[in-house]
Amino acid sequence: MAQILAPCSQWQMRIARNSAPASPMTAKMWSSLVLKQNKKGTAKSSAKFRVFAVKSENGTINRMEDLLNLDLTPYTDSFIAEYIWIGGSGIDLRSKSRTISKPVEDPSELPKWNYDGSSTGQAPGDDSEVILYPQAIFKDPFRGGNNILVMCDTYTPQGEPIPTNKRHRAAEIFSNKKVVDEVPWFGIEQEYTLLQTNVKWPLGWPVGGYPGPQGPYYCAAGADKSFGRDISDAHYKACLYAGVNISGTNGEVMPGQWEYQVGPSVGIDAGDHIWISRYILERITEQAGVVLSLDPKPIEGDWNGAGCHTNYSTKSMREDGGFEVIKKAILNLSLRHKDHISAYGEGNERRLTGKHETASINTFSWGVANRGCSIRVGRETEKQGKGYLEDRRPASNMDPYVVTALLAETTILYEPSLEAEALAAQKLSLNV
Repeated sequence: MAQILAPCSQWQMRIARNSAPASPMTAKMWSSLVLKQNKKGTAKSSAKFRVFAVKSENGTINRMEDLLNLDLTPYTDSFIAEYIWIGGSGIDLRSKSRTISKPVEDPSELPKWNYDGSSTGQAPGDDSEVILYPQAIFKDPFRGGNNILVMCDTYTPQGEPIPTNKRHRAAEIFSNKKVVDEVPWFGIEQEYTLLQTNVKWPLGWPVGGYPGPQGPYYCAAGADKSFGRDISDAHYKACLYAGVNISGTNGEVMPGQWEYQVGPSVGIDAGDHIWISRYILERITEQAGVVLSLDPKPIEGDWNGAGCHTNYSTKSMREDGGFEVIKKAILNLSLRHKDHISAYGEGNERRLTGKHETASINTFSWGVANRGCSIRVGRETEKQGKGYLEDRRPASNMDPYVVTALLAETTILYEPSLEAEALAAQKLSLNV
């Protein structure tokens, strides 16, 4: 895989590690090599000369690597903070770096910053300043040392959240006393698809063609069944290093598609951890020369889409008698089905068709161990009489701040009328 996906030195050098050590390449040797290539190049050709795995202590690649891996800790108390925010599309991630002069332990110790919102689709050109408020800190797996990643949300200079700042509203919901007392847990299953750079076609697929039908690829091993494992593994380790609460990963049903799980996370942390994990994945695919897609249905036809199933529980659900609380939550969710669907990701109608382990986007349903339902309850939850539910409706490109806050709001704060409850319970065959 590294030979195919390695346009940059970080990945290329792995190829050389297992080979015999190469002697340093002198300027004379380099010139000789280039001259030989040029002599052969008298015939017209579009091929370009490239050296992929030159292991030289004095080579340009290694000197760049040395600088990228330079540990600043012995020389300065200053470190680099990468400020990260969500862009104007609501799904794109932006970032820029600044030097911080002394160690910090809490986001409130970091300075606010600003950026040109007219260049991200978040402000007009004649009043373009958007302010970044640091909200969560993670270790930087790319720079190492004391360097950090900072998840920020976005405000006007007057302190008002801009329209794409969904974290602000989520934080309000999660700070509500009723919600705080219920200690909401979230476990989010982020699916994604890896695409070949130039053709935007899934990794491992023949360009313009299709692999064999689904079946052999889910959680599989083998060069003909698993495409992109190095990226998945690198992402897993980088998230653990950063402090992301990542709990697992696996290959998915469609070849070239993967999933990782984050959680259990409490309240607003769920959104922070998913967004930072997405940023880390974007950076790793950037290094690997592969395109990351969160499209909920990247390939039309008889292929699984990509979702972001959200497992959810409250303190009352996790305690004895919790299954009755879960059923009440399902009833509330059925009454606000359209509200949730409208907030669960763009293009989700192409995925929620009632096929490929999904429910119809137009119909709310629930079931025990049924992956074709809107809400799935596990066998163990039914057996124990307590546990959690899985909302299978969110698309892979959903905003986790929106989804988690909406789940808490609907199941804890929303109070439907008794008449609406009775009609919904009858329709869903729920005895609450």
